[in-house]
Amino acid sequence: MFGALDTATSALIAQRTNLDVIAGNIAMRDVTRNEAGQAVPYRRRVALFSANDTRRGQQPGVRVSKVAEDTTPFGLRWEPGHMDAIREGENKGYVRVSNVDYHTEMVNAMVAARMYEANVTVAEMAKRMIGTTLALLA
Repeated sequence: MFGALDTATSALIAQRTNLDVIAGNIAMRDVTRNEAGQAVPYRRRVALFSANDTRRGQQPGVRVSKVAEDTTPFGLRWEPGHMDAIREGENKGYVRVSNVDYHTEMVNAMVAARMYEANVTVAEMAKRMIGTTLALLA
């Protein structure tokens, strides 16, 4: 019974991290410069999940193994007056923009929120089962 609680808890932590990554993507989607001030747009990040390795003594469950950058190409937006607009070549007047798609991020956030809710329900049911078991034993 405690295994179900541990598994649900690990999934809650993983989904919270996933929601944080999604929120960061949405917040940074309009950034066109990197930390060094170069005209390199923000690159979308994705939380990658993996199962805990029970052979190494980890509790059963899931975890975020790493937060990786999405390698899809940046988009282009016509904005010749922008300070980061391309100055010459075939894309002159375009600004390279982030590969974050707002709609995709919102759908991912809804899915992560549903997964979070489902794991809260599992944890609550496990707690009730533990309580009922203790009541029967008492």
